[in-house]
Amino acid sequence: MGVLASVRTPGAQVIPEVTPEAAPDVTAATAVTEAGPAPAPGGELLLDVRHLVQEFVLRDYGGAKGGVLQAVSDVSFELRAGETLGIVGETGSGKSTLARSVIQAPPPKQGAVIFQGQDLVGLSPGAMKPVRRDLQMVFQDPFTSLDPKWTVSRIVAEPLAAYGLGSRRERRERVQSLLELVGLDPKGYGRRRPRELSGGQAQRVAIARAMVLEPKLILCDEPVSSLDVLVQAQVLNLLEKLRSELGLSYLFIAHDLALVKQVSDRVAVMYLGKLCEIGPVRDIYRQPLHPYTLALLASIPSADPTAGKRDARSVIRGELPSPLDPPSGCRFRTRCPRAQERCAAEAPQLRALGTGGHLVACHFPLSGGPGTTAGSPASAGSAAQDAPATVRR
Repeated sequence: MGVLASVRTPGAQVIPEVTPEAAPDVTAATAVTEAGPAPAPGGELLLDVRHLVQEFVLRDYGGAKGGVLQAVSDVSFELRAGETLGIVGETGSGKSTLARSVIQAPPPKQGAVIFQGQDLVGLSPGAMKPVRRDLQMVFQDPFTSLDPKWTVSRIVAEPLAAYGLGSRRERRERVQSLLELVGLDPKGYGRRRPRELSGGQAQRVAIARAMVLEPKLILCDEPVSSLDVLVQAQVLNLLEKLRSELGLSYLFIAHDLALVKQVSDRVAVMYLGKLCEIGPVRDIYRQPLHPYTLALLASIPSADPTAGKRDARSVIRGELPSPLDPPSGCRFRTRCPRAQERCAAEAPQLRALGTGGHLVACHFPLSGGPGTTAGSPASAGSAAQDAPATVRR
């Protein structure tokens, strides 16, 4: 499809606004071999991240070196065409830094980011420009990512102007088709400015701007965390509709596991800059293998009044250690109820347990086989397994 071709298929309908009665509930969620990057199911390999490291040197007053912040440490994963990979973890785990490192803003200190067969690390700004047409990002706060002085139409058309694509008439038609696709009337919203939009409308504009160049991959950095529940449902359903119609791939970053479950094919769990666990969404939520994943699932509120108390093995205590001085060995060991001496002496590597691409970095995983165990949904709470689907596929 050409860059300025309409993205609407024959007979396609403009996405309707979701009424409160029709809005889905998004408040509820839910033999060992060494392995390298977590494999992605089906489709053509689109993104291959290998041993990515991102560090930042902190400076004291006067310019003296104050330490090195280890934001992302030795992270590897794959993403295939048409797939959504969810990245979860608490605040400070390195999720957003990982996304920015993928788009080279700034480039990582070590590792490789291979996008469509080309390693992006080390490319000059001029060489990165054509790559960014296929690699776009939607930020957490739409109002800070949109120019407050520009109209909606100008904001969405900006990438086309930056790349010198199409005539003014073709750009105008392209902007109109994109606004219709994300559920905004071009006549009613095209001349508005960001301050005249609601949070959900502003995020739809940000999504339209990210799509205007027809990218292959969109990185969504907590795109709904600042929105209310109803608007979250609208935006999530919009993202899924666009993926199914246009064949997009997403790297979806969030700290809310309930939301990630609804939109992801696979889920990767991060803690203090490292991957703890990665695998198919059904396996992660029904049979978590890492104690940290179990704790995150147990933190999801359950609407079942008969649900039992939280398993003591799913409770973690204390604060997240500083990335300036992370613990030796396993970085989760200072808060892990299963930690032993080996955890302090040796850093665990991602390894496959069973089949299906379910990988975990833990010396003492919760379970490696089927059945109800310490890592089963019974321990993580019923919300993790019985959540209604927000996005239907």
